[in-house]
Amino acid sequence: MKHQTILELNGSDIPDWPMYVGGGWVASVDGAWADVVCPSRAGTTLARVPSGTSADVDRAVAAARVAQPAWAAQHFTARQRALLKVADALEANAEALAVLTAQDTGNALRTQARPESATLVALFRYFGGIAGEFKGTVLPAGDDQLQYTRVEPLGVVGAILPWNSPLMIAAMKIPAALVTGNTVVVKPAEDAPLTILRLAEIIGEHLPAGVLNVVTGRGSTVGEAIVQHPDIDKVSFTGSTSVGRHVAAAAGERMAHVSLELGGKSPSIVFPSAATPDRIEATAAGVLLAMRFTRQGQSCTAGSRLFVHEDVYEQFLEELTRQVSALKVGDPLDEETDMGTIISAKQHQTVREYIEDGKNQDGVRVVLDGTELATEGLDGFYQGPTILAGVQNTWRVAREEIFGPVLVVIPWREVDDVVAMANDSHYGLAAYVWSAQLDEAITTAHRIESGWVQVNQGGGQVVGQSYGGYKQSGIGREFSLEGAIEGFTQTKQINVKLSS
Repeated sequence: MKHQTILELNGSDIPDWPMYVGGGWVASVDGAWADVVCPSRAGTTLARVPSGTSADVDRAVAAARVAQPAWAAQHFTARQRALLKVADALEANAEALAVLTAQDTGNALRTQARPESATLVALFRYFGGIAGEFKGTVLPAGDDQLQYTRVEPLGVVGAILPWNSPLMIAAMKIPAALVTGNTVVVKPAEDAPLTILRLAEIIGEHLPAGVLNVVTGRGSTVGEAIVQHPDIDKVSFTGSTSVGRHVAAAAGERMAHVSLELGGKSPSIVFPSAATPDRIEATAAGVLLAMRFTRQGQSCTAGSRLFVHEDVYEQFLEELTRQVSALKVGDPLDEETDMGTIISAKQHQTVREYIEDGKNQDGVRVVLDGTELATEGLDGFYQGPTILAGVQNTWRVAREEIFGPVLVVIPWREVDDVVAMANDSHYGLAAYVWSAQLDEAITTAHRIESGWVQVNQGGGQVVGQSYGGYKQSGIGREFSLEGAIEGFTQTKQINVKLSS
C-alpha cells in the first residue's frame, strides 16, 4: 500500500505554506519563497515555504517576548492542560503527521515515521504530566528566616532543528520549553520544514498567540539570526558538531544559555557470549537496529563502528549481513519498505564519497555495497546498506560521522583494547554493548565515554531518561525532567527576615 503525496492530494498545484508567527500565518517580510523537494521523488517540489531573513526572526522574537510573561504567570495546571490537549490533538493526527514526515524526510513510514510521530505524542504527554515538578525548595533556616528558591523560565527559547527526524527533535525541545513557562521560536531544517509547520498548526489551536512561532529559511540566515538575537535567552540546537561549535561560541559571546545535541560515531561492542548459536540472531538484529539502517543511518546515535571479538567475527558478520541484506529499500510511503531515501542530492553524494574512500583502503573487505542497489522504478536519493569489514579505527570512515547507511566492522581481542578504540573519538553520544555476562557488560558500559549506553538493546531514546552527549557530542540533556530543569529554567534564591 502506498500513501498519497502532497501533490497527489493537491493536484498539479504546488501549495504555499506560510510560516507561523504571533498566532498567524505569514509570508516572509521580503516575500521570498523556497521550494521543498521530495527526496523520494527527485525533482518533485512538495510545497513552497517562506525564505525567512533576520527581519522575520525579529518579528517572531517580538511576538514571543510579548507573550512570555503572561504564559509564565499562569498556574502550572493551565500549561499542563494546554500540553495535554496538544498531545490529544497530535495523537488524533498521528497518521497524517507520519505520512507527511515520510514525504518530507524520506524516512520509511512503517519503520521510522510512525514511531517518530508516536514519540512526539509521548513527549508532549510526558511533559504535560510533570508540569507540577518544576518547583523550588525551602531551607530550614530558623524561625526568623524564610529562605526559598523559585524555579523560573529563561524567557524566549530559540530551537534549531535538524532534518533527519524533525518531529522527534521538536518534541525534545518544544514541550519542555513550554511547560516551564518559556515561549519558543523554532527554525525547522531547510530540507524538511513541512512537518514542523503542520505541528505548529495543531499546537497553535491550544496556545496563546506568540507562545510558539516557526520561522523557515536557511540556517546561515535564520539560524544565525536566532543564535545572535539579543532577545533570545536560550538556544537549543541539534545538528552537526562543526555548526554546534559556532552556535556555542556565538551564543556565549552574549552569555545566552545553550544546549547542544551534536554528532556521533557510536561504538557497538560484541562479546563472544552474545554470538553463541542461541543468541547470535537476536544480537545481530539489535546491532542492525542500533545502526539505524532503517533511518538510512541518518542518526547521531547510529552504532556505526562495530567492534566484534575475533573468536566470533566471521560467524557474526555472516549473520548480520544476512539480516541487513533482507532490508527492503524503497518508496518511503510503501508499507513494505524498511529503508527510505537519503534527504538530499548533496547528502547522497557525500555518503557515496565516504563509501568510495573506505573501499579504496588497503585491506578493506566490502561485505555489502549499497551503491550497487538496483533502483528500477525508484526516482530519488536512494542508497542501500553498506558494510565494510577489516576496517582500522584510524581510517576516515571509522572516525568521521558519515550520516548514511555505512557500517564499519573492526575486530578485537582484549577488552582493554576495544574500550580504548571505542573511546578514541572526539564523539561521545551513544554506545552499545552486547554480552550475555552481565558483569562484563556493565563494567564495559561504565568504561565507555558516552552520555548514553545501551546493553543488549539497540532501540531509541526512552521518554523520561536523560539523553545527551559527552565530549564534542554536546552539552545538556533532553527527554527528561532533569534535562528540562537544567536546560529551560533558572533558580532564584530568596531570603526573607521574618522578625526584627
